[in-house]
Amino acid sequence: MTTTRPAHAVVLGASMAGTLAAHVLARHAGTVTVVERDDLPEEPRHRKGVPQGRHAHLLWSNGARLIEELLPGTTDGLLAAGARRLGFPEDLVTLTGQGWQHRFPATQFALLASRPLLDLTVRQAALSRENITVLPRTEAVELTGDAGRVTGVVVRDVDSGRQTSLEADLVIDATGRGSRLKQWLAALGVPALEEDVVDAGVAYATRFFQAPPGATTHFPAVNIAADDSVREPGRFGVVYPIEGGRWIVTLSCTRGARLPSTEEEFLPFARDLRHPVIADLLRDAEPLSPLYGSRSAANRRLYPERLDQWPDGLLVLGDSLTAFNPIYGHGMSSAARCAVTLDRELARGSTPSHRIQKAIGAAVDDPWILAASKDIDYVNCRVDATDPRLVGVDTEQRLRFADAITAASIRVPEASEIVTDVMSLNAPQSELGSNRFLLAMRTGERHPELTAPPFSADELAVVNLDASVLAPAAVRSSPAA
Repeated sequence: MTTTRPAHAVVLGASMAGTLAAHVLARHAGTVTVVERDDLPEEPRHRKGVPQGRHAHLLWSNGARLIEELLPGTTDGLLAAGARRLGFPEDLVTLTGQGWQHRFPATQFALLASRPLLDLTVRQAALSRENITVLPRTEAVELTGDAGRVTGVVVRDVDSGRQTSLEADLVIDATGRGSRLKQWLAALGVPALEEDVVDAGVAYATRFFQAPPGATTHFPAVNIAADDSVREPGRFGVVYPIEGGRWIVTLSCTRGARLPSTEEEFLPFARDLRHPVIADLLRDAEPLSPLYGSRSAANRRLYPERLDQWPDGLLVLGDSLTAFNPIYGHGMSSAARCAVTLDRELARGSTPSHRIQKAIGAAVDDPWILAASKDIDYVNCRVDATDPRLVGVDTEQRLRFADAITAASIRVPEASEIVTDVMSLNAPQSELGSNRFLLAMRTGERHPELTAPPFSADELAVVNLDASVLAPAAVRSSPAA
């Protein structure tokens, strides 16, 4: 059986993945219904269905370009609403495990904004077509059909409890990390899906601050990473400029380290990172929010494409299919990659759902392996995976190669460009093993090691910091848990 032009398609979840998928389906289906458990606000407000929504987010250039391709004008809309467009690595002050990154000329970019603004801007553009209906305060209960074909979904009104059956030629699960897909498939008699999990126990604590005057339009993002060579729980921190003249500051750690749980603990944690620059930046900044915390950050991937038979009329994408540690910023770009892949496959005409699902799996493979192969090396990481790229490689060999990549990328412009292309998903992860990259590592011009965060004099003046305060003391190993 194949997916022809659906008369009616149902998308479960108005996530970034769900709204982009609904927009794509509206081009190929007669009507589209979006089922969403939350109310959908008309202004940028946090909602329960996006549990990571209060923490720092960025939309990498690959995702931004794909969304712009689907929804022309989205980038301008975000910038007009106050989002920042930062060039990478030029507009980033970052301390890696191998030292400070030189701020080489930008070769890629990212859009920085609060997650509610990103979601609202995309949602309003994506769901504006006349053949899309949104059912808020409604949740999926079960799929209808059998192991061979899904014919619809039973939904429940959250307020009244009334259940309704929606018939559909195509159902897409985009309900996110809380997806009940495995239970739904079991009820239809579909064999259990294979699943990989890489869980470093990452937790987040975030506060919003008023940025100093002058630091709201041209000040760089700041990132302090862990030194994974010391084999202790990782501790991290970022400061991102976002709309409203604000800084969003997210502190995080892996399993075994203690995250701040009160406002009073926030700045001391930042000061105890490998460099205290984040605490220095926040010294006189006005807090605008309480502390928000969360712990749902495991990397998890399902493999529906590995089943011999996949129910026709059913697809799964977004966090329902592959969920990432949000610290790498790949979730929204992966949602865009899924949507563009869906658009391409549906444009072929009569296409088996299994083939579409396989193509979607290929679209998320690079962000999956980038996130999982990084997190798997943190101490106390819990791994239940069969991917040979994760469990079939000697740990020490992988760490040595990762350190060599980082050491080259922070000091060699050609290597930095390739790593930036990969991290922003504009080049495949395999490029890090290419002859071009290996040549750049060996023969590229190596800039001197930086001993302090590479702010310009004008940037330091804007935030009232003295360069002498930021220098020497401090690149240090992460403190033990």
